[in-house]
Amino acid sequence: MDKIFLTELKVDTIIGIWEWERRIRQTVVIDLEMSADIAKAAATDEVADTLNYKSVAKRIQDFVADSSFQLVETLAEKIAAIIRKEFDVQWVRVRVNKPGAIRGSKDVGVLIERGHRPE
Repeated sequence: MDKIFLTELKVDTIIGIWEWERRIRQTVVIDLEMSADIAKAAATDEVADTLNYKSVAKRIQDFVADSSFQLVETLAEKIAAIIRKEFDVQWVRVRVNKPGAIRGSKDVGVLIERGHRPE
C-alpha cells in the first residue's frame, strides 16, 4: 500500500471543554497518513493522477480553523470523515495534538485510523 502523508499541519481553532478555552484560539497540530495508489502518477508525472496533498491540507486547514469542538476526539473523527469522503481515500490515520494542554507534558492528543487498509 502506498501512503501520502502530511506532518505537523498547524491550525488555530477553538477546542476544549473549559469556559476559558471556548473564548480563545489554540493551536492544534495534525498529522495525516492516507492510502493512495501512486503508481499512475509516478508513471505520468501528473498531479491529476494522485491524491493532491495540497488540496487535502487546504480543506483540513479551513475546516479546523472554522470548527469549535470540545474534544480532540471529535475533531479527529471529523477530519477522517472528510478525507475519506471528499478525497475518496480508503484508509486514513489522523493524529491530532494539542500542545501544552497538560501541565508538565509537551503534548497530548489522539491517534485514530479509519477505513480498510488496502493490501
